[in-house]
Amino acid sequence: MTSSPAAPTSAPHSANGAGVLVVGAGIAGLACARALRDAGVPVRVVDRGRRPGGRMAGRTLHGRTVDLGASYFTVPDGSAFGEVVARWEGKGLAHPWSDTFTVLDAHGTGGGSPLESSRTTTGPMRYAAVGGLRSLLVDLAEELGADEERRVDVQLEQAVTSVHHDGTVDGSDDGVRYDTVVLAMPEPQAARLLAPGSVVAAALDTNAWEPTIAVALGFAERTWPADLHGAFVEASVVVSFLADDGDRRGDGAPVLVAHTTAGFAREHLEHPDGAVEAVVAEVSALLGLGESARPVWNHAHRWTYARTTASHPEPFALHERIGVCGDAWGDRSSVPTAWASGDALGRAIAARR
Repeated sequence: MTSSPAAPTSAPHSANGAGVLVVGAGIAGLACARALRDAGVPVRVVDRGRRPGGRMAGRTLHGRTVDLGASYFTVPDGSAFGEVVARWEGKGLAHPWSDTFTVLDAHGTGGGSPLESSRTTTGPMRYAAVGGLRSLLVDLAEELGADEERRVDVQLEQAVTSVHHDGTVDGSDDGVRYDTVVLAMPEPQAARLLAPGSVVAAALDTNAWEPTIAVALGFAERTWPADLHGAFVEASVVVSFLADDGDRRGDGAPVLVAHTTAGFAREHLEHPDGAVEAVVAEVSALLGLGESARPVWNHAHRWTYARTTASHPEPFALHERIGVCGDAWGDRSSVPTAWASGDALGRAIAARR
């Protein structure tokens, strides 16, 4: 993997500069904007989507929000992210979900279903959100806009089509030159916005990203164990993780969300709905569900760049006027890694000013 310049570097800040532009209103982008705001640096956030969230997104399906992106998040010991999570808990937005998940072997043992021969694994506490993980990003965006003296505008449905080495952007801000442009997004998406041969573009690992298809399944009633919570799936070519969405949201809705393996997703990226029947069959086999327990509705969502398979040791990339941050920059691809990356990049940009 190509290394990247992570240490703050000097850069000219001309009178034509318009502060910092953060492209991407996922958790890394909002963390970066928050750090810049706290340091008194002018910053605005744009995102092409209709709502903030990035890969912590969900969708309203049959009257309730279903998490289709990140399945949960953790809080590393001593992390500043813990203060943010504590605030969400205090507002009733986030809550501890489970520190114990099921492990399902798709092959099963002893002639029974994989669920009957399953085991459990204990790890860090996983957190979820009552209103879906996107609600936490909405809260962050609202917080950024709440302080009139240090207001940060988070502008949605604003596209950026290219970013030049001098801080000029094309798209909704055609011709505006920023002191620094931050790309808070998966590396393949960031690379498409940068000029070929740029220092930052050369530091990005665009080939180390895997897709997944998230398939939400709504049932007439719950017929699986109440302590299922979430399940890592082994030896399946179709499903890699299964979450009880009603359990993690706390409303008990009979909704499961299956995330496919990367290989299976690649076969169905062009038409994700074509993955549904195989996922339904695999989930039924994993949990020992009968024909009478088939889902009454389903929804498939494609994530072309769901996660990286090779994280950078540096917390971000930053060279002259261009920075990149996200969950690829740190220990492993995760929500707290994305937060730490964006926060660190925001602090580095503020320090060099």
